[in-house]
Amino acid sequence: MISIIAGGLTLLALYLLVDNIKSFLLKRKFNCRNAYYVNDGWFGFKTFLLLLQNDRNGTSSENQINNFETVQKDTFQIRMLGSKKIVTRDPENIKAMLSTQFDHFGIGHRYGQLKPLLGEGIFTVSGEKWKHSRAMLRPQFTREQISHVQMLEPHIQNLKKHIMQNSGNPFDIQELLLKFTIDTSSDFLYGESCNSLLEDGSGLNGGVKFKSNFHKSFDYVGKFLRYRAIANGFYFLVDNSKFRDSIKSIHHFADYYVKKALEMPPEELEKATKNKFNLLFELVKETRDPKVLRDLTLNILLAGRSTTAALISFCLYQLARNPDIWLKLRTEIKNSFGSDEEGDSRIQDITFESLKKCEYLRAVINETLRLHPSAPNNYRMATRDTTLPRGGGKDEQSPLLVRKGEIVLYSAIAMHNNSKIYGESFREFKPDRWFTNDAKHWGWSYLPFNGGPRVCLGQQFALTEASYVIARICMMFSQIESFESRYPPLTELYLVMFIKNHNNIVLRI
Repeated sequence: MISIIAGGLTLLALYLLVDNIKSFLLKRKFNCRNAYYVNDGWFGFKTFLLLLQNDRNGTSSENQINNFETVQKDTFQIRMLGSKKIVTRDPENIKAMLSTQFDHFGIGHRYGQLKPLLGEGIFTVSGEKWKHSRAMLRPQFTREQISHVQMLEPHIQNLKKHIMQNSGNPFDIQELLLKFTIDTSSDFLYGESCNSLLEDGSGLNGGVKFKSNFHKSFDYVGKFLRYRAIANGFYFLVDNSKFRDSIKSIHHFADYYVKKALEMPPEELEKATKNKFNLLFELVKETRDPKVLRDLTLNILLAGRSTTAALISFCLYQLARNPDIWLKLRTEIKNSFGSDEEGDSRIQDITFESLKKCEYLRAVINETLRLHPSAPNNYRMATRDTTLPRGGGKDEQSPLLVRKGEIVLYSAIAMHNNSKIYGESFREFKPDRWFTNDAKHWGWSYLPFNGGPRVCLGQQFALTEASYVIARICMMFSQIESFESRYPPLTELYLVMFIKNHNNIVLRI
């Protein structure tokens, strides 16, 4: 037994020696330097446990920002559960991974981590499958932005009823927004809304009874998928019966509409798409594979529902804390579209183009996404021995070696909260910063929807919907007040970042 252990240790030592020699030679070849190393305890278990603790406490995103500010480095190296990881908020490194060196980095274990819910959708696959999925979806997000605005108003009226029921008392706007966006997303995707905001709970038309826990199933699965992502290559260990049952419920929902679309005669399908946009019906013209259709629509449903709800919730959180910004924004909206309060509301004038002309509204949304990006962090895995342009040496200006299979974590929220880019007021909510000359040069320093070939296809969809909702709230209500004392807010990470527990505000006519 002793000889077997000794032999194993000898082989391990030889492997590490050869690997270190290879790394040394590669560093010489690429003229690389080492990144700053953060002491993270024995084999990085301390880092992993702190990550879980911060997740539970709602301080994960805040700690990401603080860690970079503490070490005063834009790129550094850590070890987590025994494996080396590079962590960066450097725009040049992020640009390299997502764009200029796109083929050098892949999405790692994401396929296995997210496959139970999303299958082979646009977020889980790479290579030719990803290109094919993107090619099918891209036309749908350049064609229907205007009609998307027009179909939002009925859901706004449902949202308003719930707000009015609170009679000027504090309520959780985030919970309502999550229901609102699943209603609008299902309407856009399947042609029928979940109607989760309907007071009578009648739910879906067409034979599928809406389950009151449907959006909760989405939330639970989203949180669970987050922990599968944290587990990295050990994601398969994160599993339970509730996770599987929630996924079955979600799949059943999507399968009903896929089956319905596939059974429609071609002439009826064509007539339906002329009357009202339906993404599923458009995709049926491209493929009749039911699993492909389910995977594609669920990928969009998950992203469209969660990112938009989070964006609007954080925006209202900030507006409720900044009455001067609320007043300035409301003045712009009233001048453009009138107000429900004064009886001169011009809802018909709200279009994709007219919303884009509301410059202060756009600045408010940009500033919200800067402080609270929906995807605060992400990662890439090197598909070959390669480099990052910066991060090596004391001055961080030398290239940095990334070995095949190594993971690079990149933090959009830490980059957005970098004093070297956004000044000493980087923690403040200041929409006016988007009218300065500096804003013209931020480029890859502002990345709320990722970048490069995998840039979010639905970003205009989310921005248009968020703009419409915020504009309508400005038209419907004259006052907004916050009942959340903590700043910055505690956050909760699913696949998207939300305000933890609730976002209590008051809206008054």
